[in-house]
Amino acid sequence: MKITSHTGGFTQTNGYLIETPDGNLLIDAPEGVADWLDEKGVRVDDVLLTHQHYDHVLDAAALQASGARLHAFAPFSTELTLEDVARDWGLPVSVEPYQIDVLFQSDEPLKLAGLEIHIAHVPGHATDGVIFHLPSYSIVFSGDTLFAASIGRTDLPGGSTRQLLDGIARHLLTLPPDTRVLSGHGPATTIGHETVGNPFLR
Repeated sequence: MKITSHTGGFTQTNGYLIETPDGNLLIDAPEGVADWLDEKGVRVDDVLLTHQHYDHVLDAAALQASGARLHAFAPFSTELTLEDVARDWGLPVSVEPYQIDVLFQSDEPLKLAGLEIHIAHVPGHATDGVIFHLPSYSIVFSGDTLFAASIGRTDLPGGSTRQLLDGIARHLLTLPPDTRVLSGHGPATTIGHETVGNPFLR
């Protein structure tokens, strides 16, 4: 398995390309990731969305048009993308509508590209927030739930600090300490490092 990343948009959102002998998939769809894949000459079969805030889905429609299936916890809606909220802030945000092809079933692992991906619903930052754990590779894609030395903001519509911290404690901090954390923004970290050093988790 090979993982490479693209960081795009003014919020510097990470998208992760996972390539295996059995297929390719993408975690999140930030701005510019479709062109990045074209430049690499890589086609993805599936796009897994950690949540649908606008900065994570700006290229979702373009990827779907190229033949990729979109997976998410909930159907598309502008309430989830926060487009109206962003425009109220004065940000020129416009998400091209798309359709979710597959809704996650968090009670059973997802099997794609020869991988077994465990899914957990962790609201608090976004009502549809999920994380993806690949236990065979000791990797978790945390979206905007957990960052290096930080956590996702909870002052957005549907946000809840208690929900987020409870979800992190239940679904992330219970993972082995050497589990690598690849988040929606910023650098990689590990569960062990965040358990000891993240000021929001003390």
